[in-house]
Amino acid sequence: MANHKSAEKRARQTKKRTERNTGSLSKMKTGIKKLKAAVAENDKEKAASLFNANVSYIMQLAAKKIIHGNNASRKVSALAKLKNTING
Repeated sequence: MANHKSAEKRARQTKKRTERNTGSLSKMKTGIKKLKAAVAENDKEKAASLFNANVSYIMQLAAKKIIHGNNASRKVSALAKLKNTING
């Protein structure tokens, strides 16, 4: 446990940030799962809207340094490939 006042504050800040980042990552993963489900159902309109929302959110996370920029680009690329597999 922290012994100095500044170290105690850092521990509090880290805990807050970890909770916030975990929630953000969970939201991202849920969005990706919803997109995959829409693609599995061949629902082109729903998939397109979910794709746009997911890309926007993923890039926001990258801008805030919650995920690495290359990781964000890789996820967006994979989602675009997935979205383009829809027939019809």
